[in-house]
Amino acid sequence: MSSTVPLRQMRTSMKARRTVSVGLRLVVALFLIVFSVFPILWVISASLNPTGSLATQTLIPANPGFDNYRILLTSGEFPFWTWFGNSLKVASITAVLSLAITTTAAYAFSRFRFNGRRTMLKGILLIQVFPALLAIVAIFLMISQVGDIFPGVGLNTHASLILVYLGGAMGINIWLMKGFLDTIPREIDESAMVEGASDWQIFTRLILPLLRPILIVILILNYINIYGEFILARVLLKSSEQYTLMVGLQVFAGAQFNQRWGVFAAGALIGALPIMIIYLLLQDQIVGGLTQGAVKE
Repeated sequence: MSSTVPLRQMRTSMKARRTVSVGLRLVVALFLIVFSVFPILWVISASLNPTGSLATQTLIPANPGFDNYRILLTSGEFPFWTWFGNSLKVASITAVLSLAITTTAAYAFSRFRFNGRRTMLKGILLIQVFPALLAIVAIFLMISQVGDIFPGVGLNTHASLILVYLGGAMGINIWLMKGFLDTIPREIDESAMVEGASDWQIFTRLILPLLRPILIVILILNYINIYGEFILARVLLKSSEQYTLMVGLQVFAGAQFNQRWGVFAAGALIGALPIMIIYLLLQDQIVGGLTQGAVKE
């Protein structure tokens, strides 16, 4: 009887500690959810607020409506659809070209053995350590001077912006792609070589189909990063017709932020739709590709 009482007390104590632990986790989870969702709800509320002013902004607007969206999409006060199309164009072209270059480079690093291979890989990784902000002045001067000779890739052109994005988007992606390629058995390559296949045939017909998860991951990550990039686009693009959506909204906000906050919020929400749709449709491929590619050199 005496041994039963301590055992019962121990079980009660363990149950109480487990209850407290679960309660704390729920509180932390609830706090993180509120912390994450509140800014989104605030922007949605601002886009529905007819006053369009920060001074009168509340979480639940007094007379919600879609006037801000009507002004944004149909008034013609500023070229919203042009900015939106520019962002889609620049992000799509950059993502596709970067994926092609990254895939071929990673295949060479993974399958071929040549002098300087490890040094080049370490150099690519080392370059990514330095923030891109350090190179903005150099990039601006370089594009400006190149534009004097080749105007098509000078300042205020999408071609120059795409070239700059391509130079900065390949470092970590090459490592990610190489890690995935290292998980593919080399016996596949050797068997194809015995049958007389060339390296290009092996790459295009055998390896590429197996790379589908990581190809989707890199394509999506590149697209999202370029679509939301602001600093380089703001430095290299000068005219309103060439602005990407992020730059256009910032210029609009900087000029009329307090008076047209509702229109700005509506533009931000519409601009976020492509990224949200991509994440919702391809979230499983993103997680699977990242985990499968997480291997060591």
